[in-house]
Amino acid sequence: MTKATRDLKTLLRLERKTLWLACWMIDQANRREKVDGVKVGGHQASSASMVSIMTALYFDVLRPQDRVAVKPHASPVFHAIQYLMGNQTLEKLQNFRGYQGAQSYPSRTKDVDDVDFSTGSVGLGVGITPFASLIQDYIAAKGWSAADDKPGRMIALVGDAELDEGNVYEALQEGWKHDLRNCWWIIDYNRQSLDGVVREGLCDRIEMVFRAFGWDVVTLKYGALQRAAFEEPGGKALREWIDACSNQLYSALLFQGGGAWRKRLLDDLGDQGNVSALIDRRSDEELSVLMNNLGGHCLETLSETFNGINHDRPTVFIAYTVKGYGTPLAGHKDNHSGLMTSAQMQAFQEQMKVRPGHEWERFEGLGGSAAEMQAFLDSVPFFAMGRRRHQADRIEVPQTVAVSPAAVREPISTQAAFGRILDAIGKSDSELAARIVTTSPDVTVSTNLGPWVNRRRLFARRELADVFRDQRIPSAQKWDFSPKGQHIELGIAEMNLFLLLGAAGLSHSLFGERLLPIGTLYDPFVSRGLDALNYACYQDARFIVVGTPSGVSLSSEGGAHQSIAQPLIGMSQDGLASFEPAFADELAIIMAWAFDYLQRDGEGDPDERTWLRDETGGSVYLRLSTRQIEQPGRKPNPHFAQEVIDGGTWLKEPGPNADLVIAYQGTVGTEAIAAAGMLCDLRRDIGVLSITSTDRLNAGWQAAQRARARRNPAAISHVERLLGTLPLHCRIITVIDGHPATLSWLGSVCGHRTTSLGVEHFGQTGTVADLYRHYGIDAASIAEAAAKLTQGSYPYRVGMRSL
Repeated sequence: MTKATRDLKTLLRLERKTLWLACWMIDQANRREKVDGVKVGGHQASSASMVSIMTALYFDVLRPQDRVAVKPHASPVFHAIQYLMGNQTLEKLQNFRGYQGAQSYPSRTKDVDDVDFSTGSVGLGVGITPFASLIQDYIAAKGWSAADDKPGRMIALVGDAELDEGNVYEALQEGWKHDLRNCWWIIDYNRQSLDGVVREGLCDRIEMVFRAFGWDVVTLKYGALQRAAFEEPGGKALREWIDACSNQLYSALLFQGGGAWRKRLLDDLGDQGNVSALIDRRSDEELSVLMNNLGGHCLETLSETFNGINHDRPTVFIAYTVKGYGTPLAGHKDNHSGLMTSAQMQAFQEQMKVRPGHEWERFEGLGGSAAEMQAFLDSVPFFAMGRRRHQADRIEVPQTVAVSPAAVREPISTQAAFGRILDAIGKSDSELAARIVTTSPDVTVSTNLGPWVNRRRLFARRELADVFRDQRIPSAQKWDFSPKGQHIELGIAEMNLFLLLGAAGLSHSLFGERLLPIGTLYDPFVSRGLDALNYACYQDARFIVVGTPSGVSLSSEGGAHQSIAQPLIGMSQDGLASFEPAFADELAIIMAWAFDYLQRDGEGDPDERTWLRDETGGSVYLRLSTRQIEQPGRKPNPHFAQEVIDGGTWLKEPGPNADLVIAYQGTVGTEAIAAAGMLCDLRRDIGVLSITSTDRLNAGWQAAQRARARRNPAAISHVERLLGTLPLHCRIITVIDGHPATLSWLGSVCGHRTTSLGVEHFGQTGTVADLYRHYGIDAASIAEAAAKLTQGSYPYRVGMRSL
């Protein structure tokens, strides 16, 4: 006899208690005083459809090494289970969806209970599980896992409507390419979405798709009661009727109850003797229980099926369920955002045998001994090792990483410098080199990862030789795969890139092993994966993303490949420090800092030098260029490296009576420098400000202003120190190969009049000179804009267009 069968009565009691707590939590949240008259929300019906599945998993099936992405709308069920296990507080349940209460959707960073993967943006919690499994295999292949450690199963609890999300199928294909294993998806097939009932035949389509990608498919359609009824005389006809019944009709009958079931079944099946007798043997209530007994609500079926999987092949379970199961909302097509009325909630409370005033008590209404129930909970395998948030050792970053890979006056792009820096790391036998894992969506070579990959190889669980190399066909690339490889090659799907970076960037917490992930992609296509990038940052995953090539500097590629808004994305994305260096020496400094920044996990107190919360750590975004520019000779500056990290440094410091400052970010620095040269005899004390991170400059300035508002007059940010000595008559020209709003705020720091130059419209093909001139970000255009902004004459170019 299986464990699930021995403990079935206890599991049934816990199922009932979990349903009660989840529904009560949502009910109470919506009975709090509404400040704006806005409904608090919650999902009683969507939670109810998942209660049986989650009861079987968390209280019987899961092991400590397993990881679960919970369907967003089942958040109350998750919190209820964690509360029963002592991992969630009563205060936070009572404040569900309130300030600092249990979160609307499971969150690794906002919830106190043990969330494995944040969910909320539908489809992404599903999609990250195959990549988490891949990272688990990567760590095991490197020999970093203990020999006796069994791999965990990466499990997604999937709403059937989530399968409308395209990223789910992108993840399926990538999983097939990488020989996915130890991954389960459990589909809550309640056949209802937010606005209605799903189309007929969806289950067959789901099965076809998963089988095509090599998954095992297990359909849990009938519960134990239904299967037993099918064995009775007339049972075959009942099963055929159920199989033929439309989703809408089945849902409607579930809502109407036993009397409606009886009438419809007898009308459709007629007087067939055995079938009529099967129906007549059951009261209306018993008939309703029978027809509600779908596979996804039968704990006996669920536990035995889940516990019976003895292989590591990816498996999808299509679990037929009822939206609103066990509540008065069951089956109604409008139940997604519905809430039980006060009268319904009172009747539900009586049904659950919960006394008024005892609603939050953990074992109220369950009967039996509280000590026995607690003993069962203490023995649940999944929670046996306590919280499953791991920690990993810090990886030392050698000082040599910060050394510029290019000589003074050497023409080189920041993208090429990035490749050289990684190649130099790859040549070493440092722990840093061993812990870096790179990935790219089929643009490995064109983003300059080629040298690194040639040294460190591509990753796969099984050896796969480079046939071209074996056949002695000359090629610059060594494309052999092995478990020792450190590059994970992806297909062209940026959502998959950021999901993989999210999984790899959580490896220290999920698996106890530090990885330093680097992902490269064409900069404009950051937008294609933006939802997954935001999702990874929300989970506090740690990685470096390199957007390259960027801007109209990629002149010959045309507007489709020229990014405009990405600098603003870098500024606004929480959890992501954004940089756009112009020169190789700046990039080397930033990368050395970034490898350390990824590993920080300190408190949120700001650094009173910059007012940035650097000790908390985070991810890093590098916006790089393919434009080769001559590397500058630097005047001695002992603070140069720190200023690069802080976001800005004077390339040419302004004099005391400065008329003009030209501030630039990125590769257009050459144009800014040339424009300053054109004006040097016409304007006083010109300064040239090199901005390596408008993101960090702006964040520090905002934080310092908040600190001053809290009566700390000494709070001064880095950008305020940079601009604070400029005379009020000084004017600022900003320029960037991106949206001009990125730098337009600089004039607000100390009240200097400012003109911001940049790119606001889709580009076209041409030379760099053509496009810079077209968009007014070439040296002559910068100089003319500066001349118009400041007093004094300037010899305008003949035929120059008006700016």
